Amino acid sequence: MTMNKARQVFPRREYLRRLAAVKSEMARRGADALVVSFDRNMNYLTGYTARSGYIPQGLVVSMQEEEPTIILRKMDAPAAHHQTFLARDRVIGYPESLIGNPEKNGYDAVIDFVEELGAANLSVGLELGNLPPPALDKFRFRLPRAKIVDFTSVITWIRMIKSDLEIALMREAAAITDAGILRASDVIRSGVREADAAAEILATLARGANGKAGTSLASFWMNSSPRTGTSHLTWSDEAFRDDSQINLEIAGVRYTYTAPVSRTFSIGRPSDRLRRVHEAQIVGLDTALETIRAGRTCSDVAQAAHRALAKHNVQKESRYGYPVGIDWTEQTASLMEGDMTVLEPNMTFHVHLGNWIDEDFGVMVSQCIRVTESGVEVLTKAPLKLFELPSAA
Repeated sequence: MTMNKARQVFPRREYLRRLAAVKSEMARRGADALVVSFDRNMNYLTGYTARSGYIPQGLVVSMQEEEPTIILRKMDAPAAHHQTFLARDRVIGYPESLIGNPEKNGYDAVIDFVEELGAANLSVGLELGNLPPPALDKFRFRLPRAKIVDFTSVITWIRMIKSDLEIALMREAAAITDAGILRASDVIRSGVREADAAAEILATLARGANGKAGTSLASFWMNSSPRTGTSHLTWSDEAFRDDSQINLEIAGVRYTYTAPVSRTFSIGRPSDRLRRVHEAQIVGLDTALETIRAGRTCSDVAQAAHRALAKHNVQKESRYGYPVGIDWTEQTASLMEGDMTVLEPNMTFHVHLGNWIDEDFGVMVSQCIRVTESGVEVLTKAPLKLFELPSAA
């Protein structure tokens, strides 16, 4: 039996729209064929979400073909038949003999296809920044007559401006995020193990919200006292204590579209220092959101937030946010001074006022937003506050 097609997340016309944008960049850069190796970009162009990117694979886009061809390990090919809009003959599974082989691997299968396509003597785009050096050497050795065109981050920049269909998924993901924050406020208590609270929050992120399940789990950051001066730790096997602080950063996911948010919790009365810094960050966040609109730059937003924090005697060294979409972070622009990227409608950002001040003290608050012509749509609706939770005493 053959693998059936799943219900497509997006209609075929949406993928063809994205491919047209990529082909326009290929034409501008003089690439006759493009090998997409970054798994998030493969997802963007086809709907493929299986986590197989730990081994060589590639999506080949040809200027002469309407649909691209995806080349995967044979055991992953059924997932592509199931998930993507591609016709069956656009999915190639390479044999197990290319796994764990020091001489040949999956990139050889990709190169074989490029040669069969007739592009070996033409210009071939590669995402150089996403290819391991040995893989790049292999492409250059096996395609000596091809002109290599650097396509690093090109598709990621295209991804920054979302379609209305993508925005709809971001809203669904944001609702799941909100549910996770509210569940956190219910389960974080003195005496509760961090692992048990994390399990409850993660279960909520998987179950979803408003009848829409979370289709994957994104990174999960839980930093409790005295570890709040750092940002990217997960839960421990310790129990929460009275008078402790918890910084939580989570994200709901809908078909890889991810809407992150950060909130700070205090078990018992927050310290005066925590309250003061958090209040300053709320002002900074509000100022950033008031500044965001189409036509402004990332630098404009960062400068406005920086000035707002300075009035409250709070400094922030890290950036004020970054674009989000497929699988959390889009490695393109940053909300930081000097980044002159112009904001456009349907860009989505995680506007982050998190601040890590001392080794044992930091505070987090953020929102996931959509840029509009006249301002901003805040996608995450969880209460924008310092959560004060009851102590055991």
